[in-house]
Amino acid sequence: QVQVVESGGGLVQPGGSLRLSCEASGDRSSIAVMGWHRQAPGKQREFVAMITRGNNTDFNESVKGRFSISRDDAKNTMSLQMVYLQMNSLKPEDTAVYYCFAQRFKMYWGQGAQVTVSS
Repeated sequence: QVQVVESGGGLVQPGGSLRLSCEASGDRSSIAVMGWHRQAPGKQREFVAMITRGNNTDFNESVKGRFSISRDDAKNTMSLQMVYLQMNSLKPEDTAVYYCFAQRFKMYWGQGAQVTVSS
């Protein structure tokens, strides 16, 4: 089993920045991918960003150039354990609950972190 916990989020004005953190615990060996999806009110959950154990990344077109994803290399391990989503130039349409996931044979999800972009 893998447990996933997000932190960060909150209220920010348009054009501002926020950083989300996500840590996987439990049986972390063989976690192949970590990343985020988000769900805005009244909309379906959508993919936001991901990073693989080999450091390949991918982003939703709507956040490319504004969001970045990174891992905690300070832990000096080949396995994915801690990842960060840096969100810059935030827009009101980025408002959503952001869910971190870890993929280890199946998907494990965090509890969600609210991000609200509003003036």
